[in-house]
Amino acid sequence: MSATGPKESRRADYASTREQADGAWIARIEEGSPAWEAGLEEGMRILTVNGVELHDLIDWRWEADGDLAELEVYVPEDDEVYACTLEREPGEDWGVDFTDVLFDGIRTCVNACQFCFMAMLPEDARASLSLRDDDYRLSFLQGNFVTLTNVSDEEVERIIRCRLEPMNVSLHAITPEVRRSLIGRRADRGIVVLERLLDAGIEVHGQIVLCAGINDGDELRRTLDWVESHDTFTSLALVPMGYTKYSKRFSSSFSEDREASREVVRLLEPYQARARLERNITRFQLSDEFYLDADLPIPEADTYDGYPQFYDGIGMLRSFLDEVGEVCSDRPDDLVRIDDALTRADRRVLFVCGEAARGVIKAFCDVWRGLVGQDKGHAEPFAIRNDYYGGDVNVTGLIVSCDLLAQLPHDLTDAVVVLPEVMFNFDKVTLDGDTQGHILHEIVSRGGVALVAQTNPHDLVDALDATLSDWSF
Repeated sequence: MSATGPKESRRADYASTREQADGAWIARIEEGSPAWEAGLEEGMRILTVNGVELHDLIDWRWEADGDLAELEVYVPEDDEVYACTLEREPGEDWGVDFTDVLFDGIRTCVNACQFCFMAMLPEDARASLSLRDDDYRLSFLQGNFVTLTNVSDEEVERIIRCRLEPMNVSLHAITPEVRRSLIGRRADRGIVVLERLLDAGIEVHGQIVLCAGINDGDELRRTLDWVESHDTFTSLALVPMGYTKYSKRFSSSFSEDREASREVVRLLEPYQARARLERNITRFQLSDEFYLDADLPIPEADTYDGYPQFYDGIGMLRSFLDEVGEVCSDRPDDLVRIDDALTRADRRVLFVCGEAARGVIKAFCDVWRGLVGQDKGHAEPFAIRNDYYGGDVNVTGLIVSCDLLAQLPHDLTDAVVVLPEVMFNFDKVTLDGDTQGHILHEIVSRGGVALVAQTNPHDLVDALDATLSDWSF
């Protein structure tokens, strides 16, 4: 049996601001399910399954894999622990959801990475943003990247025994002294653990945060050579180091140097070519920022091998551009209907985005305009300059409320403002601590209509289309 399975979330996100649950607290029970039939309820806590204590969702999946599960359940109202037996038909779900995927708390980072974004936050940033997680369980369950520097031998054996794959690993460099310079004194431990996992056949997706003059050039070649020699290292993403105005160490990156970005693209090309020839995959992939910074075309979709590192910014722009074509080909009537409604209401759509995404959003709007007529077309990107973080921060996911509200027009009576869902965490809070509800209220108070949607063409069109019946301009 393997504990592998679908991740709990397909989108990257920031940590919840709620207090973490202490144990396997039940969040929801599906009516009519085996858990419901057994009398389990929201607010109870499962302590053990078949005599094994639960530390995380992996334990639950592993121990409760059969059709019979003997539980010990704590009931807060009675302050008592009860025995409980769950039974189900083959293939049936237990029907229980938990408040978190980790029941014993999150493993925090023990490193001192030069490029750590947490070290570049403003002093008044809310405390939860300073939580530096480095938990191998979240690597498996949610796709987080981890360094493996805090993984014990027992945990290595658990990863191998339970086949917790793929593991998403931050590699950064292979030469020991470079790794220690980048990561800190425990850098060597990460490689020891990683090699044990690779030797055991565990699939790994890797990441390198590239810092100019530190782990690029010859050091990058050495790292790529090392990855190339390990078959179960199935993808490696290169992302440029980003910095804020609060950084004490960095004041520039690849975003200011087109030629340096192009050199990275050129350096990677022979590795990509060999991988395509030998393995029929690209394997070595660059984040979208490198192509933007280098002023080079975004590669075609087959370059991205099915987008295994989509939420690390690998292929998002290509996916968006391809979906633009799909929407305009498959849903022209929807776009025409939305545009007609906007014409009647004398409104325009403002797609809020980070400065890095302005070009692809504009491409969508231009294609839409071409479809409905050049004299029409009521959609346009509204790129937010990130003054809160400064530096070279320009991505949509790091938009904050204070920048958004300061830069949106005070008079929005002619606007439908579409906010990107990714700027909010699971609690619908922005990185500067504002709530989605307050932001929507502020936009409405300025005369605007406000929507929140995922930033891909189909979802943007769906959100606008679904709102048509509620528009009363």
